[in-house]
Parts: sequence; structure tokens; C-alpha cells
Amino acid sequence: MKLRLVLAVALLYALMPTGDSIKCYKCESISGSCSQTEVCPQDNACLTLTANGTRGDTYRKCAKYNKCDFNSLSFDYPTLSSFKFLCCTSDLCNSAPAASASLLIGLLCSLLTVWWTAP
Repeated sequence: MKLRLVLAVALLYALMPTGDSIKCYKCESISGSCSQTEVCPQDNACLTLTANGTRGDTYRKCAKYNKCDFNSLSFDYPTLSSFKFLCCTSDLCNSAPAASASLLIGLLCSLLTVWWTAP
């Protein structure tokens, strides 16, 4: 039982953000998967901005956390008449939804495997 607790605490500690720079996906005008990444400066977030309309282009990149609001982003993307956006602060959190879900499922399966197979 002690080993399980130590493993669980170690896993949670490994997943905690440290306040350092984060890594984000970086793709512009991509409607699909994105594999290019960039390391963001401190005080940045990962931005996912999706244009509303027929094309629905998605932009992924680093953005100043204090500029993750509709007015600031409207100024940065003046050609977009309407959009939705999400800013997040963990590594590669601005991935496509399917990739995020599969990452979470893989992490949960790994945790359950360690939990049940530990002596």
C-alpha cells in the first residue's frame, strides 16, 4: 500500500506545472492536426483560436496570458469577423480535441496499470 501511495504522489508531482516556460503547438490556418511546437516565454499561454464561418481555420500558438481576451485577440486578428478561443497553461494543451482526449485516456490507463500491478 505504501508503494502505491509513493507511486501516485510521484506521478502527480511529475505532472504538476513548475512555473517555467511551456511548450505549445504552433500552426496557422490549419484545419486538422498540428505537429509543429514552440517553447513559449514565461507568462505565456497556449492559444487555440478558431475562426467562425465556412472555412473555420484554427490558429495555435503562444500568446501573452494577459492578452487572452476577446478585445486583444480581435486587435491581433483584424481580418476575422468572429472567432472562438481558448487559452491554457500546460504543455501542448492547445492540441486538437481528439489528441487531447487520447492523451488523457492513455495517462489514466497508465495510472490504473501502475495502481493495480504494484505489489
